[in-house]
Order: sequence, then structure tokens, then C-alpha cells
Amino acid sequence: MRTLKVAAVLAMVAAALTACGPKEDTIKVAILAPLSGPVPTFGVMTRDGVLLAIEEWNAKGGVLGKKIVPVVEDSQCTPDPAVNAANKVIDQDKVHYIVGEVCSKASIPVSEIANSKKVVQISPTSTNPDVTVGKDGKVKDYIFRACFIDPFQGTVGAKFALGTLKAKTAFIMLDQANDYVKGLAEFFEKAFTAEGGKIVGKETYTSKDTDFSAILAKVAAAKPDIIYLPDYYNIVNLVTKQAKEKGIKAPFMGGDGWIPPTWTSRQPTAAISPTTTRPRIRARRSRIWSTPLARNTRTTRASRRSRMPWPPWPTTRPICSCRASRRPARTTRPR
Repeated sequence: MRTLKVAAVLAMVAAALTACGPKEDTIKVAILAPLSGPVPTFGVMTRDGVLLAIEEWNAKGGVLGKKIVPVVEDSQCTPDPAVNAANKVIDQDKVHYIVGEVCSKASIPVSEIANSKKVVQISPTSTNPDVTVGKDGKVKDYIFRACFIDPFQGTVGAKFALGTLKAKTAFIMLDQANDYVKGLAEFFEKAFTAEGGKIVGKETYTSKDTDFSAILAKVAAAKPDIIYLPDYYNIVNLVTKQAKEKGIKAPFMGGDGWIPPTWTSRQPTAAISPTTTRPRIRARRSRIWSTPLARNTRTTRASRRSRMPWPPWPTTRPICSCRASRRPARTTRPR
């Protein structure tokens, strides 16, 4: 649904800009998505959603009578391939509008290129604040997102752990080279400790690791109330399976990267009562909630309206210290 809205917004942006620009018969929209690499499920989902939206717009006559032409590139959820794809669609294909990337670690370098070349980029799912804000603290004028940001998601996870799970201690596992994972871990730890929680251990791994026994041995020794693992589903499945084999009973928590479309309540991770924070859209209302997947029941939710007319994506200006201006995260604004 979010991908369809992103494509719709890009079409409207294209309409506004092409009305004043040189006449062309078509409007090119690039789709940068991980069709291979660690999380191809996310990439296929994004690509198919955008292609569906483009098909619907073209069936209505396109934008200002111009057909929308998709340009699909595999950005692999990895910085270098994503940068190469961005340069290719901008310099060779002469694209002025990009949907993607999906992963924060790929969206951030793409955003630097797109913003410098004045190309509109909208990421459907990249939650790291650095996607839309530069290192100098200034908002990137041409970069947008259609999701909440890590300060909000990490804080909701921490509050759920403390308030609902009654956790007093936590162990954090993270991939330090992954901006998405690093951002969520940072804001979870900040909120968890600020409310009286204690971090009893923090260990890092790499995206290529498949054996987590050394880290899990430290987890077992620390005996935390919860284990916070804010990574993608491919890593989560490996870690939780090995945790169960080692007899670790503490529940795992993570973010919206845990769940591919084929993962249901009957196919959770091997961990006991895994919990994830993710958005849910119903009609004209947006919510972020924490859900124990093994029980498939909603247990808590927190929402906050932003200044955007629709959808009211949850933002937390006091929490987000990543912006000098304290404005809510830039989002797309479907009408």
C-alpha cells in the first residue's frame, strides 16, 4: 500500500514539474530495489507495487497525457550497487524521479547523489534519519520517505519492553555496518536506559556471519529479560533458531525489517514470543504497534499525528535529535 502511494505522489510531483519543463512524450521513474542480495523479498514487493501503480496511472491516460515509463535497477540493499544504480538511472537514463532504495544503508548514499543532482527520491521504508538529513543537520530538499523514523520506532520498542514485557534488562545484538540496525539499536538503548532499564550486554556481528554461538553464549551468561535484535528477517531467522537450540528462553524484539510477506503467525522465528514494531494502516489512520508474532495478537499501540494532512505518520519531534530544525520527518503526502 505504501509503495502504491509513493508512486502516486511521484506521479503528481512529475506532473507539477513537467508542466513547466521541456515537452517530452514520457516520464521516467526509476525503481531502485534489492532484487538480489540479503533481502530480495522486500525488493520484489517494492518493484511490483510501483509497477502496479504505474500501470494504473497509465490506464487513466498517464500524467498530463504522458505515459510513465519504469526503469528498474537491482540495488541489492548494499551501498556500492545502489550508488552504481543511482548514477546509471540519473546519468544514462536521464531519470528525474526515484522510488527507493528500501534499506537505509543503501538509501543514504543514493540520497546524497540524488539531492546533489536535484533528483526527487522517495524511499518507501528507509527509517534511518540520515536518509533525509545531511551530516550538517540540514534537510535534503529533494529526498523524502513514506515511513516513520528510528527515533520513534526504537522508543516504542523500549517502552513496550519496559511497560508490557516488564523487562528490566536487555541484551543488544547488532550489525554495526548496517545503518538501519545501528540506528534502531541506538535509539532503543537510549530510551530503554532513560526509563530505568539496564543493558547487560552488547555484541556486534557482520552481515555475512552465520554462526552466532559465541554471542549467544554471552547472552545466556548475562540472562537478560529480553534480547533486542533490530535486523532483517534473514539474520533474525538464523539467530533465533540457534538461540532456541541453546535453550535461551528470553524473548527477542526487533523492528519492521523482521517480517517478509510470507511470514505468518504460524511461521514465526524459533524464539519464544518474538516481538516486532511495525506500522499498520487502516483507512485514514496510522499506527505503530508491538506485536508478539507467536500469538498473533495486538498488545499495544502508540500513535501521534504529524502536521501532514495524510497519512498522519507518527513522528516525535522531542525525541528526534537528528534535526536541527525539530521538524517532523519528511514524508510523502498522498492526497
